[in-house]
Amino acid sequence: MKFKLSIILVLAMICTTIAQNGNPTDYLSAQFHKERREALRKKMPKNSVAVFFGNAVRNRANDVDFIYHQDPNFYYLTGYKEPNCVLVIFSDNQTNKDGKTYNELLYVQEKNPRAEQWTGVRLGVDGAKKSLGFENALNGKEFLNSGIDFYSFSNVFFTDFKDDYRDSKKEDADLYKLVGSFKAQIGYNTKTETKTDSNISNEINTTKTIAAKKANMDTKAINTYMASLREVKSKEEMVLLTKAVRISAMGQRETMKAMHPGMSETEIQGIHEFVYKKYGSEYEGYPSIVGAGNNGCVLHYIENSKMKVENDLVLMDLGAEYHGYTADVTRTIPANGKFSAEQKIIYDLVYEAQEAGIATVKIGNSFEAPDKAARDIITNGLMKLGIINKAEDSRKYFPHGTSHHIGLDVHDPGMYNTFEKDMVLTVEPGIYIPSGSDCGKKWWGIAVRIEDDILVTDNTPVNLSGEAPRKSNEIEALMAEKSLFDNYNLPKLD
Repeated sequence: MKFKLSIILVLAMICTTIAQNGNPTDYLSAQFHKERREALRKKMPKNSVAVFFGNAVRNRANDVDFIYHQDPNFYYLTGYKEPNCVLVIFSDNQTNKDGKTYNELLYVQEKNPRAEQWTGVRLGVDGAKKSLGFENALNGKEFLNSGIDFYSFSNVFFTDFKDDYRDSKKEDADLYKLVGSFKAQIGYNTKTETKTDSNISNEINTTKTIAAKKANMDTKAINTYMASLREVKSKEEMVLLTKAVRISAMGQRETMKAMHPGMSETEIQGIHEFVYKKYGSEYEGYPSIVGAGNNGCVLHYIENSKMKVENDLVLMDLGAEYHGYTADVTRTIPANGKFSAEQKIIYDLVYEAQEAGIATVKIGNSFEAPDKAARDIITNGLMKLGIINKAEDSRKYFPHGTSHHIGLDVHDPGMYNTFEKDMVLTVEPGIYIPSGSDCGKKWWGIAVRIEDDILVTDNTPVNLSGEAPRKSNEIEALMAEKSLFDNYNLPKLD
């Protein structure tokens, strides 16, 4: 009964976040992003400047691009979700030619009715000011000749470039041109030949002073600053992150009820993702992992191509993304609804290890504490079962770490030192025994991972994904229930 009530509560929450025009209204507020910029500014030393670029548009094939996803740091600081953008944050107030002071500049995509007809309405400068609360928003092409004297600052902070963007040829100020201009403005390029791009206003020429020296560039510190900010979640963030986690847990519950041996891995994936969409999740936080039997031994298996899961264990590692925040929840269940003797032994061992790991998630404990607790139990258990003969061999069957932060990234940045209140992390031990392993054949093809999203509190840790059963007997009980997908049959196609 409590689970039915929980589902009703989730649906009620979603209904209250839909505006009259049909769009959600529960995004992070402009005030949140402003406060995050202020928090960053406090970490920056005097006379410094930080420059952030939006994510690149990624090409899928030919003239089709992947759905755009903003760089998490950029979104965290601005709320801006469009490409071809730059954020400049100054540690100290600057004064423009009119005598007005400012400490940040946001450069955005210019309004373009023809482009918007194809790809959607752009905020533009006025929209960025009104919706995002920026006093100083400009069109991106103004960054090409920004007039910012980067050489006057003691530090110019930015994340080093991966150069994984294209020249779109369609935009006057796409990411390719914005980055190229910035490199020129700070003397990033120091090649011996003259290189001129007609699309970039600033010529890179080694005969000029700008190419003879460099601004005081720092590509490391900004990552530390942002990690220290993002590892502890605010109340506003927790609303969205909790919703993403609960949606993911509901996906696991509905899939448990729908599972049967004749299903394919991709069909199982589809049920999870259908539930996500039903609850208003925009995307998956990462490629969905559904591995039956030996496929579950591949830690990041995303092919999901097995046509029938038969009587295997099915490892399901999936997370809904809600307004940028992503969950990371894994359950492993028997496709036929009942664990075999060997499957249950391995499953219950992983469950015991996870319980021990979760218990260590307390303020002041080391981030490594869950791993140590879980690994000790798995190592001892595998030795007792005769699967390994010495402790160091347990890493063959438990090869990954146990915890990581979650948030705007599924592997969210953090300092990874000690637990603090309002951190959210995974606890995810696992055992993977591929076919052909150096142990009894009865264990081959068994892969188990149990992963939950845990909130650090003043008291005991809170399992945000606890609505999805973890105990083996509770999983079997839920799998015996009727599913809304039981009578969902499509016409056969020849």
